[in-house]
Amino acid sequence: MQPFTIAWDADRLAWIRDRVRAYRWPPLPEGAGWRYGCDPSVLADLCAYWLDGFDHAAAAAELNRFPQGLARIEGLDLHVVHVTGEAEGKRPLLLTHGWPGSVYEFWQVIEPLAFPSRFGGRVEDAFDVVVPALPGFGFSGKTKAPVGPRETARLFDTLMREELGYARYRAQGGDWGAGVTAWLGLDHPASLEAIHLNYLLVQPAAEPETSEETAWRREAQRTQGTLGAYADLQGTKPLSLAYAMADEPVAQLAWLVERFHDWADLRERPFEEVFTKDRLLTNALFYIQAHSFETATWIYAGARAEGARRMPEGRRVTVPTAFASYPDPRTAAPPRGWVERGYDVVRWRDMPRGGHFAAMEVPEVFVEDLREWARGS
Repeated sequence: MQPFTIAWDADRLAWIRDRVRAYRWPPLPEGAGWRYGCDPSVLADLCAYWLDGFDHAAAAAELNRFPQGLARIEGLDLHVVHVTGEAEGKRPLLLTHGWPGSVYEFWQVIEPLAFPSRFGGRVEDAFDVVVPALPGFGFSGKTKAPVGPRETARLFDTLMREELGYARYRAQGGDWGAGVTAWLGLDHPASLEAIHLNYLLVQPAAEPETSEETAWRREAQRTQGTLGAYADLQGTKPLSLAYAMADEPVAQLAWLVERFHDWADLRERPFEEVFTKDRLLTNALFYIQAHSFETATWIYAGARAEGARRMPEGRRVTVPTAFASYPDPRTAAPPRGWVERGYDVVRWRDMPRGGHFAAMEVPEVFVEDLREWARGS
């Protein structure tokens, strides 16, 4: 890989500040809260902090804490964070993020996973941690047309085996990362020791058979109806969204932040405690500063073209699979029996807290679960 350092373009930052300062707020209903979209007061507060409190230099320094590079795979540059930890090359772990996240989703867990002895853990629990940015996301290159998780899985397998030299590895993912990880298990099982999912994106090629499975599908369809309008748009007409958003950093921020709010576990902590302003803005810069908001949505259209959300008839993941069932508001936790229709589930954990963004929301819980998984599989 070619070494890579994240640096904000000064002209782009100045342009963003000007656009944020000049943003014309639309008419807003009284007391809207989060009912109709991103809470106007939360968005206004974030924008004010963006202009007068957020330290872009400190954010860049934080993002350059870990070694990273650009790997050219089949003509496409992939931005890859690669931390050779105390495992010294012997225990590779591929972590794949989703939307509206970025490689930054894993920033709080990379060091504990790679260097457990620094956090009171055991050296033998260490991983070599590999975190690539999805095509079209952040500082990865932009494909000529939408690609979905199946094609991404092929690119990531090539990255792990041919670029980084890991003949076999473990893989973990949530959101689109769960899709990529599942397709690694389906199409590239010889490369994998085991997989770990905290979201069910690629579903079995079967119909529900039990009342529990039927109820789960009904609930998943209900939440898709209330929380999934963005996905229908991004999966069918991503250009329509791109035309509206291209020069509007405030609108992009609102579109991203709304998902963080709606999909987080807020039962015990308020939103501002789960995600600080600095974390929300740093993640947003992977879209806004890197000109990737528009192309990141393409994965939805690519997935539709691939038929990536459903396994082919007669296919099943035979790689040993662990599933961490977090209380995720985006989609209710699936029944274990339904997951087992498509995956060789050897480990199942019902997690006490944490929502869709488990590595960001409850990093300690996430890390300990992965350590226990790797010890036992």
